[in-house]
Amino acid sequence: MTPALSRSTARRRTVAAAAAAVLGLTLAACASDADAGATPDATGDGSDETKVSIGIPSGWDEGIAVSHLWQAVLEDEGYDVSTQTADIGILFTGLAGGDFDLMFDAWLPLTHESYFKKYGDDLTDLGVWYDDAKLTIAVNEDSPAQTLEDLATMGDAYGNRLVGIEAGAGLTQVTQDAVIPEYGLEGLDYVTSSTPAMLAELKGATDAGQNVAVTLWRPHWAYDAFPIRDLEDPKGALGEAEQIHTFGSGDFEERYPTLTKLVGAFTLTDEQLFSLENMMFNSDEHADEKSAVAAWLEANPTFVDDLKEKAGV
Repeated sequence: MTPALSRSTARRRTVAAAAAAVLGLTLAACASDADAGATPDATGDGSDETKVSIGIPSGWDEGIAVSHLWQAVLEDEGYDVSTQTADIGILFTGLAGGDFDLMFDAWLPLTHESYFKKYGDDLTDLGVWYDDAKLTIAVNEDSPAQTLEDLATMGDAYGNRLVGIEAGAGLTQVTQDAVIPEYGLEGLDYVTSSTPAMLAELKGATDAGQNVAVTLWRPHWAYDAFPIRDLEDPKGALGEAEQIHTFGSGDFEERYPTLTKLVGAFTLTDEQLFSLENMMFNSDEHADEKSAVAAWLEANPTFVDDLKEKAGV
């Protein structure tokens, strides 16, 4: 997601509901710009259709990064790729209706549960590519606390501060309503303002070699940009980790048998995903998403070959 947004379930569901409310006004535009590609031309092993449309979720950094990665990979494999950026609710509806072929950012079992229940029969679940999506409290990696319980007794080492994001964010609410009372963190000054402000403080503290504690989430490029780690949450106050799925249209396997195998074999490690996001959203070296992906593929030269080998294609 973009730095100005929270990745919590409550925030995400609010955004999703807003997207659904404007669905009727925007779906037609998406459909006209994102042809599902029902041509007889083929690519891959000769059985796949040539054209592939990818729906890119607005405001979801990991989905944006992975969508552009796959656009580059598929174009190199000879596919004619079109993309359309829209709110997540519109993408689910368009995917179920055949207006898109692929969408790489379906969070289950909680975040997109309502969409999956509504449209699941008209979608193809192509697999999980990331399985550790969660809310976190992060600290600089060389600081003393190892768990949230430690933070309650070691507050002095962190200036008795916990740095948060937007006051109305779901992550903020979870921290206030569950984490702080569960672990007795009332003695800390819980500072909320904005995600950019939190990231600026995180950068300043780690650059200066100072201890810092912040609210964060995975996946996020901060884990690649800064020397940080998560505090353990033995009481589960931040909730369980979710999985990020790739969904295809209902007839995806029939239209793209080779690509079904390739997408089904796709996974990213924390290191791979965080570095891709960091290049795309936090680097002045790359002019756009395409150049960031090119640089990442250059830094990961065996990625495509490894994926093909895993998929057996």
